[in-house]
Parts: sequence; structure tokens; C-alpha cells
Amino acid sequence: MRTAGRHFLQIPGPSSVPDRILRAIDMPTMDHRGPAFADVGRQALEGMKWVFKTENRVFIYPASGTGAWEAALVNALSPGDKVLMFETGHFSSLWKSLALKLGFDPEFIEGDWRGGAEAERIGQRLREDKSHEIKAVCVVHNETSTGSVSQIKAVRKAIDEAGHPALLMVDTISSLASIDFQHDEWGVDVTIGGSQKGLMLPPGISFNAVSEKAMAAHEKATTRLSYWSWSDMAGPNDTGYFPYTPATNMLYGLNEAIEMLREEGLENVFARHIRHGVATRKAVHAWGLDVLCSRQGDESDVLTAVLMPEGHSADAFRATTLKNFNMSLGNGLSKVADKVFRIGHLGDFNDLMLMATLSGVEMGLGKAGVPHTSGGAQIAMEHLKETSVPS
Repeated sequence: MRTAGRHFLQIPGPSSVPDRILRAIDMPTMDHRGPAFADVGRQALEGMKWVFKTENRVFIYPASGTGAWEAALVNALSPGDKVLMFETGHFSSLWKSLALKLGFDPEFIEGDWRGGAEAERIGQRLREDKSHEIKAVCVVHNETSTGSVSQIKAVRKAIDEAGHPALLMVDTISSLASIDFQHDEWGVDVTIGGSQKGLMLPPGISFNAVSEKAMAAHEKATTRLSYWSWSDMAGPNDTGYFPYTPATNMLYGLNEAIEMLREEGLENVFARHIRHGVATRKAVHAWGLDVLCSRQGDESDVLTAVLMPEGHSADAFRATTLKNFNMSLGNGLSKVADKVFRIGHLGDFNDLMLMATLSGVEMGLGKAGVPHTSGGAQIAMEHLKETSVPS
């Protein structure tokens, strides 16, 4: 039987794609070697510098964020190099596994999945590394599995105070264009991004923003590579082209997404996400439930991971919500599988969409028999009424 109305995709990415971007993608495919394509390529490359807040190079790959993870490592490191990583959740763990498979030597600082990377522990480990065996520090900015944010400025400060030359690599796949990030100002060497979250695109393209220090490391690195090579990208990129077939129609969509971000203003985009993050957490607390991120100040404003009461299944609740209200919520991953559900509130998202989402969650809690106090959605609505929409 047909379900009336729109499906609410409230997972923490891929986020819903606005009609403007869908229309931009739905264009005849262009000759990616022809003269007209140079304008498309240059617009995308320059626009992404603006998004990353960098004057340095940005490389665009026809790949998911996992590809950009790999590109960052293989371009700047040599086989066997030690990398220091901090366990913030499922995706930091996947990045560590990828590094191991590629022949690097990842060292994991264990975390509790309740907050971001702890800068002081990173700094302490670097101070112990007197011979500078650690070549890179890898941190996930916004951990999508837990709803926690790492304070990148504090990590940079810890590296500097330790007097350590390691590169700083940061995953912004779920934070870019939703949470403030400043590649140059914060001293990041390689920033990894993806298309399917704050950039409001379908999955399919990903990014490396690269500092001069990282480019210098690339020139000396001995890892064998071809597809991911920054050097191979750089020459064609200078004139708006790519060394192999790019995702042409996705680039049309990317340019439209950047234009939408310019129209709203990045600072307004960030303020909108902060406002919705606060409203969502107020709703969760009013329901009498716990937010997985317990470290104050590390809470994500693009998603909220909610702990289920003991003895209740998050997956059963999600299934009930989907069946009754046609809304998809994010599932718990690995260590928190079936223990949490995740509410996405990112991308092209407004107050009415948030209220519909929180109302659906509250109704789903009731339908699934999850112990809670009614009225969380009302509390969120009061917060939205009392605060102004960025203009």
C-alpha cells in the first residue's frame, strides 16, 4: 500500500538533497576535456577553498569519504610510518583499520565514545615521542556514530606545545559546511571532506584540502600511488581540469550547493545548526533520555545520538517509527549497536522540518512503548520560538 506524503530521511547523512541541487545535477553530461568544462572545474575548486577556509589546494575525487581518508594517508606518508589516532567512535576506528590495511602503523588512544578527542592526551603522547616516529595525528572532527565534536584548535595547540613536527589530519566528512571549520587558521595539514552531509549532495565526491607542509611531505613520501596522487591532480587542476574522468554532473551539483551556502552565508549556516542542535538536546532531556555525548562542549549540532533505556531496543524503536510515521533514524554502530538511535538535523534543514522530526520521534517512543516523559517536542518548539532565525 502506498504511503502518503514525503519520507523523512533523518539519518546523519546522506542528508536530503534540495531540489535546486537535483535540478543542477540533471543536466546533459559535458565534455570534460572541452573548453567549457574549465569554468565548471575552476568554480568547484575555488568554491571548495572558500568552504574549507583555505588559500591552499583542494583536491576533488570521484569517491566516497573513505577514498579521501586513503588519499590523505597515501599521499603524505611512507610505508610503515606511525600515525597517532584518537578513538572517538565507529568512524575513527574504521580510519585506523584502513591505515593498518595500507601498511602504516596506527597507534590508537582509547576513548569512551562519550566525547571528542582529548587534546591533552594527544599532547602527552607526542611529548613522549622524542625521536619523532609519529608522522601524523589523525582526528575525526565530528564523530557521526556518537554525536561528539573534537576541538581541533586545542589539538593543534597540543601538537605545537609538544614541539612535534607531525602532520595534523582531520576528517570533516560530517561537519564540513555545517559546523565551523577553518583549515588555514587552525593549522590543519590535510582536511578530509565528503559530499553527502553538509554540502547537501548525494554521495559520490570527496575532498582533500592540503597545506604547503603536507604537499612538501608528499614530495618526499614513498608510498606507491596513482589514482589518489596529489601531484597528478595539481597540474590539470590549475586550468580547471582533472587527470581522469571526474564526476561531471556531481560537480554541477557541487557548484549549486556552494552558491546556496554563499547565499545563506556560512556563519548563518553554522548558527542555524547550533540552534537546531540545542533544541534537539532540550527535547531529548525533556523526554528523560540521555544524549550519548556526555562531555559538555563536545555535543554535535548536526546530529544527536540518544541512549535507549536499559532493556529497550533502539532498532525496534526505529522500525516502529519507520512503519508508523515513514521516518528513518540513524542506527547505532559497532559498540553502541541497538543501544542508541541517531537524529540527523543537518544540511538543508529548517525549524518546521526539525519540529516534524522531533514530533515523529516522540510519537515513535510512545508507539514502541519506550519509557519517556511526553512534551519534549514542545520544549524544543519553545526554544525555537524564543530564539531568532539567522538572517
